[in-house]
Amino acid sequence: MAGMKEVRDHIKSVEETLKITNAMYLIASSSLRKARKQLEDTLPYFEKISSTISDILHHSPDIHHAYFDQRADKAGRQVGYIVITGDKGLAGAYNHNVLKLAEESMCAQRAPTLFVIGQMGRAYFSGKGIPIDGEFLYTAQDPTMARAREIGNTFVDLFLNGQLDEVWIVYTKMVNPLRLEPVCTKLLPLERDLFPWQRRPSEHYTKTVAYLPSESVVLDQIVPGYLKGMIFGALVESYCSEQNARMTAMDSATENARKLLKDLNLTYNRARQSAITQEISEIVGGAAAEDQ
Repeated sequence: MAGMKEVRDHIKSVEETLKITNAMYLIASSSLRKARKQLEDTLPYFEKISSTISDILHHSPDIHHAYFDQRADKAGRQVGYIVITGDKGLAGAYNHNVLKLAEESMCAQRAPTLFVIGQMGRAYFSGKGIPIDGEFLYTAQDPTMARAREIGNTFVDLFLNGQLDEVWIVYTKMVNPLRLEPVCTKLLPLERDLFPWQRRPSEHYTKTVAYLPSESVVLDQIVPGYLKGMIFGALVESYCSEQNARMTAMDSATENARKLLKDLNLTYNRARQSAITQEISEIVGGAAAEDQ
């Protein structure tokens, strides 16, 4: 049995760890609520952009636009991947799962172009010798509209200039608090199926719609906003998923620490009782020797 001093030191160490894990749980919980509210506040704006694109496609079914160019016949197709991970660990399997999906998706391409958001992704791909073509620092832990706009503009330019023929984003979606699902979603080129006509069958559409100066010019202006919303949504979903995974991991660690403390206190009490019993035995033995 370990000595009382060793057990006491172990108890103190576990108590300090318990304070840390509990604090990390509370911080993750607060960050999760803040991020979800931020996403919910911006949803109406991006839903309106999506409905406008749908409206244009419905009224101009023959329109051809660069953002919808599938480039099916181009040789040497260049495919870019944006992979979103966290900047730190202690979040269960959150980083592992999204990195595994990203690597599987990239293996299907001849020479994929890789862009990373998050230090864990950067360390992973660098450690495996996979070249990183671009990275966006200080984004994973602080998803903002400004950063989403900057990232979106970068890939719009790469796509329109022909440097990339497809752009995919790999991130983690929080389906519910108990289910985090890594997904791989195409950003560019856009597909018409993503913008179904949203009018109900029972409704009669009587408005005359005119987009000035033209539908194509309007799409030039609003599609980057749509992509910004997609990227911002992915950043916030990833951040929420990371915080939720960290909450779960820290809650489990806190519970394990409490169980360990209970066992250590029991061990300490047994050691203390054993030491007291031994002292009593020595006193009784000494008294008996003096009587003889």
